[in-house]
Amino acid sequence: MSERKAELRQLSSELREHEAIADAFPARSFADRLVIVDVGDEPADTDATVPDGVVDRLGDHDLRAAEEVYGDDGGSTFAGDIGDATRHHFVDVRQEDSRQFEG
Repeated sequence: MSERKAELRQLSSELREHEAIADAFPARSFADRLVIVDVGDEPADTDATVPDGVVDRLGDHDLRAAEEVYGDDGGSTFAGDIGDATRHHFVDVRQEDSRQFEG
């Protein structure tokens, strides 16, 4: 396992300890490394946002809102509902070549 992959797993584990976070885990799309964050366990609410402290922590690890990375001016991270939580995507932008990483 790469150092970066291990770092993102550790970060996800730590984020799950936050009371507002229902789940957090590293994932990958076809081209990018991501961290997925599920907020809350109350009935899904599209207004649910990732707490500022969590966003700052993700930013400290070079993870940015998916829409910010992909060019949506809104900078939203909302990706949909999952059970009773709202799902948010953050893209790894640490490496210039982050779209071509090992599994």
